[in-house]
Amino acid sequence: MTKRLTRVLPLLAAAGMLAACGQVQAAEQTGDPGTDAASSTAAEEAGTITVTDDLDREVTIPVRVDRAVVTLSYNNEFVQAIGAGETVVGIDRGTLERDPYLGFDESEVVGESIGELNYESIVALDPDVAIIPRNGAWQEAADQLEQFEIPVVVVSAWDFDVFDETVELLGEVFGEPEGAAKVQDFYHEIFDTVADRVDGLDPVPVYWETDKPYVTALPGSGFDAIITAAGGTNVFGDVDGGDAQFETTVDPASVVTRSPAVIVHERPPSAAPYPAGEIADLAASIPERPGFAGIAAVTGSQVYVSNGWATSGLSKAIGAAYLASWLHPEAFTGIDPADYLERWAVEFQGISEADYAGADAYVWGNGS
Repeated sequence: MTKRLTRVLPLLAAAGMLAACGQVQAAEQTGDPGTDAASSTAAEEAGTITVTDDLDREVTIPVRVDRAVVTLSYNNEFVQAIGAGETVVGIDRGTLERDPYLGFDESEVVGESIGELNYESIVALDPDVAIIPRNGAWQEAADQLEQFEIPVVVVSAWDFDVFDETVELLGEVFGEPEGAAKVQDFYHEIFDTVADRVDGLDPVPVYWETDKPYVTALPGSGFDAIITAAGGTNVFGDVDGGDAQFETTVDPASVVTRSPAVIVHERPPSAAPYPAGEIADLAASIPERPGFAGIAAVTGSQVYVSNGWATSGLSKAIGAAYLASWLHPEAFTGIDPADYLERWAVEFQGISEADYAGADAYVWGNGS
């Protein structure tokens, strides 16, 4: 039996039962071939909806998604946050490694990365939809899965600029508009608080470093955006270009000459905290880099190391709150970003309070 018949037959059976109860009225034949054809098409499309994905593609999917393959850890975190985590039956290895609390195992991995997917494994799971980010193998997946009637919806939860659209799209796909609205409200609660507290304050120069030494964020990146939102200014904000993520490797001497007042080094996202000794060693090594002893951030004890699961979580909203509190501590009396992180972990990610490691396991700084 084909996948289409598997889905359509229960709908036909249900329609037959309702008709027997007098609840379905047969469509009246108008005699107009065009009108009758349109009615027939509408009937065939019953049980489906059309959504517009991250690349403005119109994709027809079942009105009810019970089984989904979702790649990219950020996508899975958003699906969990809106209340649809139980529908996910297949993931990429990055999600397995970064988000162990979601409860997946090796048997549910359908790709070594978002760009290297196993289509045989995906088909075997019989999903209603596959969710793939635009920097993943979505086009190849769409081509390969079309014959099995598995629609591919492009969703890129890493993109800071389209947060609302992304969450709304996931709410449509999974039939969770209320859950999506709740996530949006939390996100805007954080950013509205940050905006209100930093309004009118002088911007503070920031050097934001991603996982490798001297790799920094440029204008166009989400990190650059949260530096500005947090009441800071990117010390490399005058540099254009970079890679696809708007990041580039800079000359160590240029960090010294620009003398940022705050330095943040973000490790890759991992819900399982990094060993405390490893983070302490990393934090201690930054001030010891050649020439760094005289940088304002070092002399002022404003060097921070974070786990990206915290500071890039919720489309970097939590990271913006942390950064703003470091840049303008006097403006954040009574506001503890750790509370936002705990809410994200417990309320939206479903981690029990007993299992939550606590903010200190994810964010470390000699100025905190």
